[in-house]
Amino acid sequence: MECCRRATPGTPLLFLAFLLLSSRTARSEEDRDGLWDAWGPWSECSRTCGGGASYSLRRCLSNKSCEGRNIRYRTCSNVDCPPEAGDFRAQQCSAHNDVKHHGQFYEWLPVSNDPDNPCSLKCQAKGTTLVVELAPKVLDGTRCYTESLDMCISGLCQELPVGVLDTEDR
Repeated sequence: MECCRRATPGTPLLFLAFLLLSSRTARSEEDRDGLWDAWGPWSECSRTCGGGASYSLRRCLSNKSCEGRNIRYRTCSNVDCPPEAGDFRAQQCSAHNDVKHHGQFYEWLPVSNDPDNPCSLKCQAKGTTLVVELAPKVLDGTRCYTESLDMCISGLCQELPVGVLDTEDR
């Protein structure tokens, strides 16, 4: 009952029911027909608060390729972060403050709402116009846009579902 120990007061009962149903270990009809092994256990959540992502993997049992996906995602840690935790994208930028960029240290601030690539980690050096992509993708669970619940998963902006989110094999 892993899901129930992490539940916090106010967690909707329907969400807990979903967690129990989605963490099955028996092989489904889709698994058997496609020669897939059972879905593995869910990974740790990418975040402890503010909404993150967890994944589960399965293995193809065929010598040939299997139809379908070998990874699935679900949302997790859907509780508000305390105000002092700060912005998740800002935390990722500030992690580079102690790394020299072109021989100089900078204090990095997040650049949000990039319409071309909302899931890359672009940061601006404080007090300058210098904007740098410090990572090709942000950590899973980072919001794509400041005014949206959509989140970045594996470097792609995904609509935030209630439940499991499947993405293509990577």
